[in-house]
Amino acid sequence: MEKVKVCFYPANVCMEVPKGENLLRAAMQADVHINASCGGDGYCGKCRVIIEKGEVEQKLQAKLTEEEAKQGYALACSSTVESDLDVRVPIESQLGDKRVLERKPPIPLKGYTLSAKDWAERLPQWELNPPTTKIRLLLEKPTIEDNLSDGERIKRELSRLVGLKDVVIDYPMLQALPGLIRASSFDVTVTVLDRGQEIRAVRLEKGDTSPRQAAIAIDLGTTTISTQLVDLQTGEVIAEAADYNGQITYGEDIITRIIYSTRATGLAKLQSAAVNVIWNLVQQLVEKTGTEFCSITHLCISGNTVMIHLLLGIDPRYIRVDPYIPVATHFPWIKASNIGIRIASGVYLRCTPCVASYVGGDIVAGVLASGMFNSEKLTLYIDIGTNGEMCLGNKDWLLSCSCSAGPAFEGAGVKHGMRATSGAIEQVRINEATYEPMIITIGNRRPIGICGSGLIDVLAELFLAGVIDERGKVNVEIDTQRTRQGDSGGEYVLAWADESGTNRDIVITDVDIDNLIRAKAAIFAGINILLEEVSIDFDQVEEILIAGAFGRYIEIDKAIIIGILPDIDTDKIKFVGNGSLLGSYLMALSKNMIAEADKIADMMTYLELSTNPRFMDQYISALFLPHTNVEDFPTVTRRLEEARKRGRLGAAAGGGQS
Repeated sequence: MEKVKVCFYPANVCMEVPKGENLLRAAMQADVHINASCGGDGYCGKCRVIIEKGEVEQKLQAKLTEEEAKQGYALACSSTVESDLDVRVPIESQLGDKRVLERKPPIPLKGYTLSAKDWAERLPQWELNPPTTKIRLLLEKPTIEDNLSDGERIKRELSRLVGLKDVVIDYPMLQALPGLIRASSFDVTVTVLDRGQEIRAVRLEKGDTSPRQAAIAIDLGTTTISTQLVDLQTGEVIAEAADYNGQITYGEDIITRIIYSTRATGLAKLQSAAVNVIWNLVQQLVEKTGTEFCSITHLCISGNTVMIHLLLGIDPRYIRVDPYIPVATHFPWIKASNIGIRIASGVYLRCTPCVASYVGGDIVAGVLASGMFNSEKLTLYIDIGTNGEMCLGNKDWLLSCSCSAGPAFEGAGVKHGMRATSGAIEQVRINEATYEPMIITIGNRRPIGICGSGLIDVLAELFLAGVIDERGKVNVEIDTQRTRQGDSGGEYVLAWADESGTNRDIVITDVDIDNLIRAKAAIFAGINILLEEVSIDFDQVEEILIAGAFGRYIEIDKAIIIGILPDIDTDKIKFVGNGSLLGSYLMALSKNMIAEADKIADMMTYLELSTNPRFMDQYISALFLPHTNVEDFPTVTRRLEEARKRGRLGAAAGGGQS
């Protein structure tokens, strides 16, 4: 088979592939990331590359303009390699700067964040009592009179120290046992895992290593993976690290990844992609702190149901087909090495239990961390990430649902949408008189696209300024060059080509706005269905908790203006940050929290919205800005009137177009 050489820039990676190979697949083999929201199906148009040298055969060019085609642009997913190639991945198609994952959210309005006192009141069950412990054993040496086997000698001493529980010794430890205890003169440290009814001895070390005990808490997100190294003796977070989930290369949303997992080696590749990132993050944590790998005794991982299935190498295909059944929702302690995370001997991992196909361990972990399962208050917990998941309830009951909303706010289906990385527009203000925008990008770079918080901002600002109507249609008749007729209907120019980092106009189009309105409508409809199910009005909700990596950056007033959130007293709304990671942290430190997570998952009732006849009615009603029932949004109505008045006054005073 004829081979050709493909070089990717600016990564400076070259490799040989068979002639006729798909260009996106070649990039995957070379570990070069090219954005492909649709997983290579050709409909998102995000995998633009520039062919600087050589020839490709393009099967799909509909997403490219005539000018882009002249400049050598091609869609990687629909191009086959026909000769030696030099391929440049433009900045808008790259993964992004990983340092952005460590950025801190803007300081929220006073009273929105949960205080330390809040946490103490919400989690009275909390105590530092980790599921793994290092125990030093000074064993009596065997004699003719005391001729117990080495294993029984370990068990006898552990039983004396930990109480009346069955003690089981892991096979690898049993193999190491005879030589190691004699080499250390019977002075050893045993790492034990408390699994409830039994104590499992999982690792043996020479001498006293009990002062060095750590665990790793992990949020296995669809877009990012976040980790914390935790000291099991103090409860302190020693270090943090985060990276993009390597599965992004195979699709940006869970449905695309489920489909990819059904291919011949798809599941193995997806599992390997997640495991490799986790292992790299573990290495970063260890290097940052000088921690020894053998100090790490266990991992606690929270993620949505699909992410956990993929991590464990469990077939997720039935999650996406009626009746939407996962293989499992509760998971046992699993040896980390069994899935390829080889930190040290005897390291086990625990996955937070899930509730259903689309309400996973990330929500259970967040509900745990928020303490709403302890509270008398009627609380609504919303995780706005790549998926929209929510839970309503208190200490007596919990009701949950999930809606397909997040991908639009992650940039999927939006012409210049992108994840939150350097150059992404994250804040927007539009002058109501001149219609001119003021934008802020992540890292203060030239804009290359719009991330989720920026999309919410621009939608709200366009609506307040009268650039779009309640249906989200751009008014191309207003007196500004910022609005125009484009290939996808009306569009508004946020940044001109000479101002952008892509040398293209950054715009938001009628189609983009329609996709965003559909996404926000799904979230609002989901909230309404939860309330309807228990015959409760918005006014009766005492607290709304916003969670998720994306949720941390949302401006609450803008979310209300476009109708993602109800028009209620904003004092009721608080941010909890990354609830999934915080829940993992709590479980890594406390057996009580592991038990509480199991209880939460068991008590949470799941509503399947796809088969709920009322959901479509609520969804259609929410396909307007802010909603069909504008009387439910009095604050937004008042702001619209004030904005229109300011706009008219500005124009009359000679504001005009700038």
